[in-house]
Amino acid sequence: MERALPLVQGQCHCGAVRWSFHGEIPDATICNCTVCRRYGVLWAYDYDGHAIHIEDPKAVLAAYVCGSPSISFNFCGVCGNLVSWRGLKPLADGRTRIAVNLRLAEPEDVARIPLRRFDGLHSFEDLPPDGRHVADVWF
Repeated sequence: MERALPLVQGQCHCGAVRWSFHGEIPDATICNCTVCRRYGVLWAYDYDGHAIHIEDPKAVLAAYVCGSPSISFNFCGVCGNLVSWRGLKPLADGRTRIAVNLRLAEPEDVARIPLRRFDGLHSFEDLPPDGRHVADVWF
């Protein structure tokens, strides 16, 4: 008997854009770069069309590209929520890196996911773990 993979889902405030993460989310990244700190996002990473699926049936996602043109930040064009970031070029294996904003999920669904801290402002390196989980930074 196969065990069902965990599923976490999120949606923007107006519900026009939804995302799903199929499988275990190993950690959430909290970043202090000039974009992430302004939006207060918590990222869960995988590959577009693999563990992460974005549903945008009315084609309302709007992309913002800043700095080096390697990723786009994708917002709902109706309510303005930051939904995801997406690599602009596929990797050598053909997959495209993507991350979804866990703040768009139900809090209880993501509360126990461990946090990974990333210094995107100065060193562009991971910082030592501090034992916090998503629930510790929800407010």
